[in-house]
Amino acid sequence: MFGRNRTTDDPRAQRPSRKEHAISGRASERRRGFTAARIVALIVIALGVLGLVYVQLTGGTSAVSVPAGAHAGQLKLTACTYTTEKGNSSADCGTLVVPENRTDPHSRLIALPVIVIRAASAHPSVPIFRLNGGPGTTNMVFPDASRFTADHDVVLVGYRGVDGSSVLDCPEVTSAVDSSADMLGQASFKAYADGFRACATRLTADGVDLVGYTLPEQVDDLEAVRKALGYKQIDLVSESAGTRLAMIYAWRYPTSIYRSVMIGANPPGDFLFDAQTIDQEFQSYAQLCAADAGCSKRTNDLIATFKHTAANMPDHFLFLPIKKGDVLAATAFGMQESTDADAPDSAPMTIDAWLSAAAGDPSGLWFESFLASIAFPQAFVWGEFASVGSIDFPAVRQYYAHPDPSIIGSPGTDFLFASGELASAWPAATDSDQYMHDQTSNVQTLVISGALDMATPAQNATTQLMPYLPNGHQVVLPQLGHADSFWSYDPAGGTALISTYLGTGQVDQSLYTSPHLSFIPASTQTNIAKDIVGTMIGLAVLAVVSLLLMWWRIRRRGRFGRVASAMLRSVYPLILGLGGWFLGVFIVLTTSSTIAIDDQLLAVVSIGVPIGLGISLAWVNRDRQSTANTIGFAAAAGGGLAGAWLGFNATSGLLSLITAIVGATVGANLILLVLDISWDRQARNRVDETDATEAKAGDPHHRRRLAFPRRHSESAIAPRPSRISDPSLPPRASS
Repeated sequence: MFGRNRTTDDPRAQRPSRKEHAISGRASERRRGFTAARIVALIVIALGVLGLVYVQLTGGTSAVSVPAGAHAGQLKLTACTYTTEKGNSSADCGTLVVPENRTDPHSRLIALPVIVIRAASAHPSVPIFRLNGGPGTTNMVFPDASRFTADHDVVLVGYRGVDGSSVLDCPEVTSAVDSSADMLGQASFKAYADGFRACATRLTADGVDLVGYTLPEQVDDLEAVRKALGYKQIDLVSESAGTRLAMIYAWRYPTSIYRSVMIGANPPGDFLFDAQTIDQEFQSYAQLCAADAGCSKRTNDLIATFKHTAANMPDHFLFLPIKKGDVLAATAFGMQESTDADAPDSAPMTIDAWLSAAAGDPSGLWFESFLASIAFPQAFVWGEFASVGSIDFPAVRQYYAHPDPSIIGSPGTDFLFASGELASAWPAATDSDQYMHDQTSNVQTLVISGALDMATPAQNATTQLMPYLPNGHQVVLPQLGHADSFWSYDPAGGTALISTYLGTGQVDQSLYTSPHLSFIPASTQTNIAKDIVGTMIGLAVLAVVSLLLMWWRIRRRGRFGRVASAMLRSVYPLILGLGGWFLGVFIVLTTSSTIAIDDQLLAVVSIGVPIGLGISLAWVNRDRQSTANTIGFAAAAGGGLAGAWLGFNATSGLLSLITAIVGATVGANLILLVLDISWDRQARNRVDETDATEAKAGDPHHRRRLAFPRRHSESAIAPRPSRISDPSLPPRASS
């Protein structure tokens, strides 16, 4: 315009336009294929997949099985280590093979795990067989074993139906409890009982002989191990429901037992919680509260406060519903233990939650309801619970024929026995009739009871069991709850009490510190509830806002930088997954009373969708064709959902949420990486075809590119030289 030829004189004519630069950059980017970054991404994805596979393979049930060619009574042990509270201890681990039903000569064989934690002494004393509580819980976890291994072998024998090759899992029952609108509602009782019926029918159809899963059969398992190990006599250390097993062992094989220690004794008929006895324990707590300066300031009458709050239970905390039946069930179990070792559901914490609700803060009761919905469905191996518990079915029927009124009802018994319906839903034991009542035992026995134990009240042992133990002694520890409280309150004093009795037969409480109940727990359920809800709201909001901000960033700038994109696709999905799940939980809690918060569909959708969207937004590039970005969005969402489903099913419990997040992250990234590589291959093929066509046509540009490859220092996105910008090239022949 001013007399200059811009095609030859203006240096700007040598520069590619922004559009040319972008087009050329995309052409170069499509030629990358397997770049170093993509190889690293594939390695990380592979590690994630391997991690999920490992969790799935190692997180299932025990690998105990019947060895080929095995016979009943066979026990093979190999050296191993066992983890205790003091670290790893030398042990022998193995498998015991026993008949499923000893009354059936054609019974199949089952296998049970056995662990012998070896004594440190070269000349150990009488071995200890440990019997855990339940029913429906494992007998293979005993970190306190190291308290006794200085002078004793400690032997753990798996409970049939829980720890062995045949596990009486009842997903039908778990599902019924999980989807309960109220755990103490009549509809829930019916669904619960129906779940047991369906489970028993299915297990029987699968070839399981339910007749063999009883306390007498478990006793015979213990006796088989004693014989196989060559022990002349053994000591028993039992707790809670395990004490019933110890009683029957002493009745069946009295000469096999040297001494027995029972912590929280459970006499026949006491698997259910008697309402009048529970009320007596409430009276004890009320008296202690009245004498405590802090507790008495909050209530003039603890029992009156409980009754009033139960009758006027708040139904919401903020926008979150409170299920009354779930609160009462959680309260029944929370009141059993008196120390902070059982946080977050101990008696002091439970009492604090009820007093806070009476003062207008229902957050603690919401936590009780929330905790019950999470913990109770998976609390037991339900089939073994029913089989072992069937020994008390006559007592259950009698109890519900003449129910007693109580302060908060009988929520523990109602929940466990479906308000009595379980007694008709599960096959009753046929070999246990003779053990439904107390029998005299001359075995030297020490019964340790907590004065505040609502699970196995001290007065039950005093009035029902001790008259049948002529060589028995009972120690009632004041202001102490159930078995966990004993093990945790004064470890040294408790160990000395047990060890002295096992060694000498003498009862020496001199080293045991007298317990003192504190109504001020180290943490409160109200604070925990507010922390949980605050965290859930914060992460849910953060996830939603993050996705909106990512979308806004794409709208303004077109894409994320390489580092930001990598972080958003690898690390940030943890925030998106947790936040998405919390948002889903809030929606479910406020709109449905029958969908469990660990529901598979809820987890997959609420985790997979936000992670898929977040990863696709971190990947998207507005310079791509809109069709490609749309395909990427859909593919990432699909990959996130598929990965979340695979990850969720890789394990169980709360860990499944983490594996679902990992799976969604892997799935969304993998499918986008596959799309990138596929599209790059297609683009490279098209470029190669174009170059080949130009070469055949005698294109001088093509010959120059072949003769002079690009130097390393030249830009990877530089445009091809044009005839105008590079006049040194010979003129192109006209067509």
